[in-house]
Amino acid sequence: MDALGDGNHTQVAGFILLGLTDDPLLQIILFMTILFMYLVTITGNLSTIILIRISSHLHHPMYFFLSHLAFADTGLSSSVTPNMLVNFLVERNTISYFGCGIQLGSVALFGTVECFLLAAMAYDCFMAISSPLIYSTKMSTEVCVKLLIVAYGGGFLNACTVAISFFTLLFCGPNQVNHFFCDLAPLVELSCSDVSISAVVPSFTSGSIIVVTVFVISVSYIYILITILKMLSTEGRHKAFSTCASHLIAVTLYFATITFIYVTPKSCYSSDQNKVVSVFYMVVIPMLNPLIYSVRNNEIKGALKRQLARKIFS
Repeated sequence: MDALGDGNHTQVAGFILLGLTDDPLLQIILFMTILFMYLVTITGNLSTIILIRISSHLHHPMYFFLSHLAFADTGLSSSVTPNMLVNFLVERNTISYFGCGIQLGSVALFGTVECFLLAAMAYDCFMAISSPLIYSTKMSTEVCVKLLIVAYGGGFLNACTVAISFFTLLFCGPNQVNHFFCDLAPLVELSCSDVSISAVVPSFTSGSIIVVTVFVISVSYIYILITILKMLSTEGRHKAFSTCASHLIAVTLYFATITFIYVTPKSCYSSDQNKVVSVFYMVVIPMLNPLIYSVRNNEIKGALKRQLARKIFS
């Protein structure tokens, strides 16, 4: 085990990630499956970003936030998936001490940004349905930029909290992490120092972010539902539901997953269950989001058709 001297202790210089499985056949199957999903994730999200940037029909607040959601999904998946794919190909997958801290911070950054973006999109949906006459004023470019600053600022602060908590831990014994990436919970179990603050502070900040963003989303959808129920025309109700349907699906998938990982007590599930849910959170959801928003959104499908037709006939 590589180690660094640290006074009366021996500080490990890196960690061994045990990954998802040690079955050779299952490793091959998982490698091919996750590689395909990652390529779909990169292609789908980058295509979404480019399409929104080049199509003037999509220069609206909802698509502004959607492009940044696609960026956050790309960052979240790329923080973990390439290293996980390597884990399937090598006998022993190691990650350096500083690399582990960077990966932790990166996951916290993009995961938190996604929470805030989904909350901002819920508020945007509420304004579009409840106050259509003043929507352009309430969701001006200035307001959108401020909400975006809050999202990335909150992500940066949470990433710093998680990274600092990790770097304050002392590791002087086993260095095998029972996960496919550097997750704080199994790292805390390996630490030989006092973990009371290092474990509680990130849990508190992450939990607070989840509570605040879920509250904003819940209040927004309560008002959306009230507004829809007051509508007299069936067509108006259908249009209102279709406006938020994609976002509601994305919110349900994302927050159900992170609630299981970060809020549910660790005693309620095994480490293998945690790994499966983490794969869904970091690999599957980033792949599904562009599909959800493109399949159920006529404006995106229309913009894509126009861009393809322009390329073909030019």
